Amino acid sequence: MNTKALKTDIPAGLVVFLVALPLCLGIALASGAPLMSGIISGIIGGIIIGFMSGSQTSVSGPAAGLAAVVLASIQQLGSFETFLLAVILAGLMQLALGFAKMGYIADFFPSNVIKGLLAAIGIVLILKQIPHAIGYDADPEGDFSFINPTGENTFAGLFHAIEYITPGAVIISIVSLIILLYWQKTPLKKLTFLPPSLAVVVIGIGLSGLFHDMAPAFIIGHEHMVNIPAIDYSSLGSFFYLPDFSLFTRTDIWTVAITLAVVASLETLLNLEAVDKIDPHKRHSPPNRELIAQGVGNVLAGLFGGIPVTSVIVRSSVNIQTGNETKFSAIFHGLLLLLSVLFLAPIMNMIPLASLAAILLVTGYKLANVTLFRSMYSKGIEQFIPFVSTVLAIVFTDLLIGVLVGLAISIAFLMISNFRNPYLKQNYTLHVGEVMRLELPNQVTFLNKASIKETLHDIPEDMYVVIDATSSDYIDHDIIEIIEEFKDTIAVERRIRVNILGQRSKYQLKDHVQFVNVLGKEKRDGLSSKEILDLLKKGNQRFVAGEMSKKDFSKQVEITSKQQNPMCVIIGCIDSRTTPEILFDTGLGDILTIRIAGNIITQEIIGSLEIACSKLGAKLIVVKAHSLCGAVTLAMNDVCEHSMGSITTKIKHIAERMDAFPLKHDGKDDEVIERVSKQNAIEGVQEILTLSPYLADKISKGELGIVSAYHDIGTGEVIFDPMVIGSQTDVSSM
Repeated sequence: MNTKALKTDIPAGLVVFLVALPLCLGIALASGAPLMSGIISGIIGGIIIGFMSGSQTSVSGPAAGLAAVVLASIQQLGSFETFLLAVILAGLMQLALGFAKMGYIADFFPSNVIKGLLAAIGIVLILKQIPHAIGYDADPEGDFSFINPTGENTFAGLFHAIEYITPGAVIISIVSLIILLYWQKTPLKKLTFLPPSLAVVVIGIGLSGLFHDMAPAFIIGHEHMVNIPAIDYSSLGSFFYLPDFSLFTRTDIWTVAITLAVVASLETLLNLEAVDKIDPHKRHSPPNRELIAQGVGNVLAGLFGGIPVTSVIVRSSVNIQTGNETKFSAIFHGLLLLLSVLFLAPIMNMIPLASLAAILLVTGYKLANVTLFRSMYSKGIEQFIPFVSTVLAIVFTDLLIGVLVGLAISIAFLMISNFRNPYLKQNYTLHVGEVMRLELPNQVTFLNKASIKETLHDIPEDMYVVIDATSSDYIDHDIIEIIEEFKDTIAVERRIRVNILGQRSKYQLKDHVQFVNVLGKEKRDGLSSKEILDLLKKGNQRFVAGEMSKKDFSKQVEITSKQQNPMCVIIGCIDSRTTPEILFDTGLGDILTIRIAGNIITQEIIGSLEIACSKLGAKLIVVKAHSLCGAVTLAMNDVCEHSMGSITTKIKHIAERMDAFPLKHDGKDDEVIERVSKQNAIEGVQEILTLSPYLADKISKGELGIVSAYHDIGTGEVIFDPMVIGSQTDVSSM
């Protein structure tokens, strides 16, 4: 217990108690069980489960969602005492589920279904509480089923309630709603020890007394009040029912126990997931510990004459919205339930149901507010339809059926999406040619058969294809068969080279590699400098778009260890953010890289370029500058210390000619540095042509190309200037 949180937990627990009290009685009535059985379960859910649970927000007690199951089970088994034995067995089964760590089941329910659950409970609360708010209390508090015990449905009950409006109840409801909605906009919000929900109950009692004394026309009868049965202390035993253990071997008892265990566990886990979503602190409630706590609670409920308990979303929502911080609020609400039954029944029976209806109406609105529906709609039809389906199914049936309907529709959308997009398809141009890459998903089933088959059959001749299954944990045999047929027959006839990667040992189909993304001499020699420049541009486009080609570096290492056939040489700065192999999405051995601060051209650089072109076969020279270049910045700030002068002096001369030296520090420094960096690269190209007659001759004959470029570090984009090839600048390559 956190003593600092008591100032919020005690008021929250008090409000939850006020809401839970009539709900416990109403659910027991709707379940066909003795009234006190609901209170007993509420006490156990609050004190015992509250103490054992790991959730700081969940409140447990008798669940409206189980009312129909309990009613049918009592009728099936013939007596309440027999039913209690089934409750004990269900609790033991929940204990087993908790110790077996089965709480993860709730993780399989998607977020849109959980949000649909919350919204549906909100709508049900509104629909069910409107009659109580206007004074029509034929349907007991706690009955959330679409078909009321009277036989009419929820909507018919609403219209029927209009005929039985109680003026006093309407006044109390309106006053209560005004207080709840505007409390935070008045100075009263500073009274942190007095939550508006508690104020509503106190004012409701006061108005009821005022009507009785001064306005007889607005008097509210006892049938519109909380109604706790009076306890005769001389015969307490009459309020408790004990299980009949002699019927342990009856098959129908075990059937009911299994049903209760499954339904109660699912409702608890789903409610727990939902409560965590509306917890302002987003705390995680351990599901296995919750199953154990619920199991203990249901064993005790069966022993002492209570109906089954679960985590309850209504009480939990009120708990959170009233500002609770720890689970002490749930425990405190259980203690108050116990005290109210033993000592406070006369006071509790003065509370108008209309006051409690107002509290639950506001709770319902917060759970099902319009913003939630707009948010889900904005996420697309795949999220919105399962969400709405869950809402409608819960409103017209019950919580569990509604959630299962939402789950089924979510799975249907998943299957449709998987059928339409069973893989990631990527086409790109590499130096080996046009490559198509199909990346298979985690699960590849027969549902993907048609799409994959059609895609493979439509691949044109002379393509390079990579089928990547490294992320796949399961591939259906039908898909394996299609891939084998494509590899062995279709690809051979159409001269398609196929790589199959990532196959598991359990499949008959093994990894199959027919090409490696390494540039061979014959292919390199067949490329022109213009084609090489185009490959660099396309590679940079993939880098910027985040769609880089997948490379088998281990295979590339093996092949390039024996030979290298670079297609170009790139002179770049020593900046760590300008790695050419990544910028241009190339593999090992595709390019030669020369690094020097400020990409300055020296005689040694010229020698390296001549080796690259004459001995290693490179057919394109790129002089690449980049944004925010440190060397250029140093030069323009006239930094010449140590041996830096040999580099910075050259750049400084360029800046002087451009009237950019020294930096004026007028807020335009980056723009000036960018202009000087670009000019430095352009003049680097001219220096190469001047200092190397060999390279100049090769370029004039069209056997080599040379180009300057600028790399924007912020975007990753590399912009090329017109390429120098032949006897003139190739403007078309821009």
